[in-house]
Amino acid sequence: MPTRPVRAVTRNQRIHTVPASATVRTAAHVMKEHRIGALMVVEGERLIGIFTERDALFRVLAGGLDPDRTRVGEVMTAEPTTVSPDQSVMHALHLMHEGGFRHLPVAERGMPAGMVSIRDALGVELSRFEREVHDREAIAEILG
Repeated sequence: MPTRPVRAVTRNQRIHTVPASATVRTAAHVMKEHRIGALMVVEGERLIGIFTERDALFRVLAGGLDPDRTRVGEVMTAEPTTVSPDQSVMHALHLMHEGGFRHLPVAERGMPAGMVSIRDALGVELSRFEREVHDREAIAEILG
């Protein structure tokens, strides 16, 4: 089970943010440039929202909005669920599962500290799970 802290997942991350006043096109370019699926939206240095590739697709493109005129603050998820760097990866995974989202901002005292994605969070645990399944299959085969 994922018992490592979120800090272990975000340790070497560069934090990517945009202000709420940024256009959706600008945010999309930042996400493309850094090959990421979500940005933390900030006001000054405080986390106020999250903007994801799904927001761009569902709220902007499917909503018929102009990405050059639409501000991130209009289509972001405001006051997103967050996790602290000291909480467990398992806790982060539970929050993502219960909330139905794939990206979870990491914040300390309201300040962006990283972003956990399903892919990031499951990296080590997925490998462990695959090994465990393999070991169980081997044991089952031996026991017949």
